[in-house]
Amino acid sequence: MLVKTGLNDSQVMYWEPAKYVAKLRAEAGMERSLLFKIDMGAGHGGPSGRYDALRETAFDYAFVLTLLGRADRPA
Repeated sequence: MLVKTGLNDSQVMYWEPAKYVAKLRAEAGMERSLLFKIDMGAGHGGPSGRYDALRETAFDYAFVLTLLGRADRPA
């Protein structure tokens, strides 16, 4: 599971997803991969700018491909 938040989010403060992730990690038997990412420059809509948005999408794809075990294979 990938949980992402922005430090400057005016709708959902960064500590809410942090508490959620802490609760998930505290559960016994949580064997899934759990990653928590705070973007220090993003707001509620994610990072602004075309290249920042593309970089964020690439991060999401890389996370999924890593979970599938295909991150190191050529296209």
